[in-house]
Amino acid sequence: MADVVWYRSLYWRIAFGFVALLAMLLGAQGVVFLWLTGRMADIFPSRTPAQFAASLATEVGAVLVEDPGADLSTYLNRTYASPYRAFAIAMADGRTVVSDRVPPPASLLRAARGRLVAERGDGGDTQRARRPGGSGRGRGPDPRGDARGFGRLPGLRGGGGPGDAGFGGVEYARVLVGGEVVGMVAVPRGAPPIWIALRALGPLLAGVAFVLLALGTAVAALVIFRPTHRRLSQLQASARAIGAGQVGVRAPVVGGDEVTSLSRAFNEMAEQLEARTDALESADRTRRQLLADVSHELMTPLAAIRGYVETLQMSDVRIDQASRVRYLGIVNDESERLEHIIGDLLDLARLEGGGGALRMETVPVAHLFERLHHRHEHALGGRGVELVTLQPPDAATIHADRTRIEQAVQNLVANAIRHTPSGGRVTVSFSRSGDADVIAVEDTGSGIPAAHLPRIFDRFYKADESRTGTQLPSGSGLGLSIVQAIVMRHGGSVRAANLPGAGARFEIRIPVGGAPPSSGAGAEPSIG
Repeated sequence: MADVVWYRSLYWRIAFGFVALLAMLLGAQGVVFLWLTGRMADIFPSRTPAQFAASLATEVGAVLVEDPGADLSTYLNRTYASPYRAFAIAMADGRTVVSDRVPPPASLLRAARGRLVAERGDGGDTQRARRPGGSGRGRGPDPRGDARGFGRLPGLRGGGGPGDAGFGGVEYARVLVGGEVVGMVAVPRGAPPIWIALRALGPLLAGVAFVLLALGTAVAALVIFRPTHRRLSQLQASARAIGAGQVGVRAPVVGGDEVTSLSRAFNEMAEQLEARTDALESADRTRRQLLADVSHELMTPLAAIRGYVETLQMSDVRIDQASRVRYLGIVNDESERLEHIIGDLLDLARLEGGGGALRMETVPVAHLFERLHHRHEHALGGRGVELVTLQPPDAATIHADRTRIEQAVQNLVANAIRHTPSGGRVTVSFSRSGDADVIAVEDTGSGIPAAHLPRIFDRFYKADESRTGTQLPSGSGLGLSIVQAIVMRHGGSVRAANLPGAGARFEIRIPVGGAPPSSGAGAEPSIG
């Protein structure tokens, strides 16, 4: 058996599929989390963009009051290190400050400069600047002129408008020192891009995802793959053992999943295979025994024929006419015996092999019994045995193959006559028992020892070995085997038993209506 390529293994495919699915789920979950995190300021805001801009402007103004030359970029990026907000500050002295954590678009700083120029260049900006809380919310120049204390502000070309700064608009806040506008803070209104949150939280989420993936893979390997792999390995070992000839090996059946069903089906297959193996071994033993029996049965008449023929051929031995006639008679008898054995073997082979379809018809029982008297009249007179046939008063019939059923009954009667002493009686009867027609043959012989009853229908079983007091020569030993094969072809059964007093009883049971012509099956006869 070829080794399994690891990347084509079912276990690895399941494992890779599971891990890939888990990784995709974790990745999708992380992306969604980052997307929500990037917009959390809008969904669950702690400070709005306008408040953030006002806070920056106030902080810058306070720092400049204390130290006009302070490093605003370092201070603000350390104090306002929010990973979700970008900002840009343009100062009147030319200094600029932009956020490091969330780099703003270039247009945001231009917008802050443009707004600063507009604020400082307008005549009304001083009054605007001195209003408490005047943050100057960045909604761009008011086209209606003076609605909020501004006229049309110059300098807000191209990059000065709020829509040009990106992020969906800009919020502005003035940086005031001593009531004078010295700078302008610009903060985008919209949420930052998702890559901002990804850069901030990606490493942490990736580490957590890797730990979860490792834990999930370990749990799946211990709970799912390892037990399944172990049980499938045991099933594979059982299959290899059966292939090596150990038909008694069975796969363990534990759990209630598909592997259990597979193991159960494998065990059923193994049991059937074991039964068939036993049947084949039994058939082989039977075949060997049959060959030995056939060889023995054929060699006996052949040896006799050859011996007497060689005697007759001896030129130096003078044989009188009477001896010559007697020798030729023995050769003729042995030849007929050999012919009968071969004919019975062929007949038995056809019956057991299903050859030849049965010609089912209605057979009168009276006619069948009448032919028994005609067939065995000479043997009955020579043995001094009486043949009695009993049948119901009405015209009883049996549905069977006329030739074959007569052959079966004739064999039973011949066997009974052979083993019934002089002055005895053979009784043949017919009855109907439930759904079966019953033909029984009884004799008044010595019966069959119980130890021999199980073998009474075996091929070449000699009744003389189990009966005593017989004077007729034994048959071929195939008569009862032929009876059994005929009855089984009719879907019936045959059995042998001893009578309470003395003698034996053979009983044939044929289903009422008979078996279909194509049916060659039947239950094994119950012996005893």
